[in-house]
Amino acid sequence: MSGSTGSFETWWDDLAPIGRTASGGYRRFAWTREDATLREWFVGTAQGLGLDVVTDRAGNLWAWWGHPDRDGPGVVVGSHLDSVPEGGAFDGPLGVVSSLAAVETLRGNGFTPSVPISVVCFGDEEGARFGIACAGSRLLTGALDADRARRLTDADGVSMAEAVRAAGRDPEQLGADPQALARVGQFVELHVEQGRALVDTGDAVGVGAAIWPHGRWRFDLAGRADHAGTTRLADRNDPMLALAALVTGARSAAERHDALATVGKVIVQPNGVNAIPSLVQAWLDARGPDEDAVRSLVADLAAEHGEAERESWTPRTPFDIDLTRRLSRTLGDVPVIETGAGHDAGVLAEAGVPTSMLFVRNPTGVSHSPHEHAELDDCLAGVRALTRVLEDLAS
Repeated sequence: MSGSTGSFETWWDDLAPIGRTASGGYRRFAWTREDATLREWFVGTAQGLGLDVVTDRAGNLWAWWGHPDRDGPGVVVGSHLDSVPEGGAFDGPLGVVSSLAAVETLRGNGFTPSVPISVVCFGDEEGARFGIACAGSRLLTGALDADRARRLTDADGVSMAEAVRAAGRDPEQLGADPQALARVGQFVELHVEQGRALVDTGDAVGVGAAIWPHGRWRFDLAGRADHAGTTRLADRNDPMLALAALVTGARSAAERHDALATVGKVIVQPNGVNAIPSLVQAWLDARGPDEDAVRSLVADLAAEHGEAERESWTPRTPFDIDLTRRLSRTLGDVPVIETGAGHDAGVLAEAGVPTSMLFVRNPTGVSHSPHEHAELDDCLAGVRALTRVLEDLAS
């Protein structure tokens, strides 16, 4: 694997300080100064490998080896560089750095692809700033309406349109890009595993078969604002009690339905230490291997805690069977696993692109946290696996 080992470590070290917080985690939100630095790093690194970098209408970056319009569609690998608040180092960047390392290896070995190859860096995958996960790939495919995207606002009231303009791009250009999508013949996304399946099997690398159904719902729990020091308990209408019941109810419902449920975001009004709240907004994330079970879980909670506003829903997304089998044959005896985490790969699969994934072992099983981790040897095993996959698909 000539060249890629040293480059992987160098590139990883280059990314390490960008957006790092005092906790050791990362805050790399879309269309921010940190995002601009990450984009500059990607463009410079890809161009240093001799790749041609273009930006689509959704703001995603594509580094091409070959001519996709003349000789395509091509084989695409890659992931994203943005993070959740206080996220880990590996979720997203591992796929981007590994993809660049795989391309460097093939070029260094004198490989001549029969079809173009691209490394993609999707924008705003986590949705941490504007609340829509996989915004870059959803805009690309048309799954996210451009007008809706421009109107989305962050916690400070800044719209996506304003943020894109501040980053030096024209927000009116945001939108679906059928030409860019048509250049993708096959897509393989490498990602750190966000769980313990590979820890349990003892494998460094696995192949992805599907993404579980998942969705997000908002509960508006109304109460009555009042004074914390003068209002008798019997006279209170405190929505924080409803929130507590929702949180514990979500856990119980998840256990009943063999699914996962999380209340991870809360907004309290007026959010004063000496004030009984007037309103609590709570967001539920629910997902699991069975679609009916997830829907039943949410229905149970709505029946007890009031109707929930559905903000997103993604059905079970199987990856391309033929492509997944081909990856398994190429890599030999590696496990084939499903994941409960959403990915750009799922969005492209929904759009009809033959798609699959590779996962790299995470010894902690922890993700969206500074404790997320992958050992260097496993990362390099992922690079080797992706290199073999690219060589097979582009031969």
